[in-house]
Amino acid sequence: MQSGVKRGANSIKQMGDKAARGATTSPVMEATMRLGYVVRGLVYGMIGLLALQVAAGVGGSLDDPQGAIAALGKTPLGSVVLYAILIGLVGYALWGFVRAITDPLHKGSDAKGIAVRVGYVVSGISYLLLALATYGLITGATSGARNGAQTTQTQQTAATILTKPWGPAAVAIAGIVVIVIGAIQIFQGINSTFDKQFDPYALTPHQRTWIDRLGRFGTAARGVVFAMIGLFLFTAGLNHNASQAQGIDGVLNALLHQPAGPWLLGVVALGLIAFGIYSGMSGILLRFKR
Repeated sequence: MQSGVKRGANSIKQMGDKAARGATTSPVMEATMRLGYVVRGLVYGMIGLLALQVAAGVGGSLDDPQGAIAALGKTPLGSVVLYAILIGLVGYALWGFVRAITDPLHKGSDAKGIAVRVGYVVSGISYLLLALATYGLITGATSGARNGAQTTQTQQTAATILTKPWGPAAVAIAGIVVIVIGAIQIFQGINSTFDKQFDPYALTPHQRTWIDRLGRFGTAARGVVFAMIGLFLFTAGLNHNASQAQGIDGVLNALLHQPAGPWLLGVVALGLIAFGIYSGMSGILLRFKR
């Protein structure tokens, strides 16, 4: 009886592994996944570039992902770029759900693995919402992508939650979770085993060294931004004040107004540009280990 159950469990596991391999090796899935990485890189690169201009005092703006997409939509090839971004965002969102459900990266089902896979779900949802905002920008809907939307949405959500008896604690705990996510990214950036999921099959050792450096610097910089978003969210819960919650644009603005603010902003902006280049190169040059 037990051996039959064991064989059945092994059979189900083998079917799941086969589904995971099929999901990641499908030409359509791989193409959309790669475009998703390129689009993610384009968005973060634009955020970093505009912030670097602010830090240098030569114009620019402090944007969130929606603001960066809106800025890209104003370029000469704006319409084409927006459609490509829309497809890429949907592809990256789907990749988040695939990573969570079929576990092609073999994160496992222990506590750490489940936490990582839940993070993939959250990523998928966030990029799907960003895709909806981009679609709104393409169609001219009032809900289209715009700068400051992330901060507004965060504050509105926090305000709704804070009206509940358990709301302040929930917002504070959410802030702690985001701080931890940011800290993990910072650790990944400084860790010598950075990003084991990629196979450098198409790169020379010199190229691999530089793409690793870009990825580590960029991931650490993005981790700083996430950690600060979490800190603002924690403060909002602690003080019962939703207006203290901030998105990426709010974090960049806060950095600018610190002592030596332009320098701090400039370093983080360079990091976001590095992350953008790394993400784009990942979609073009690298492949995932199976």
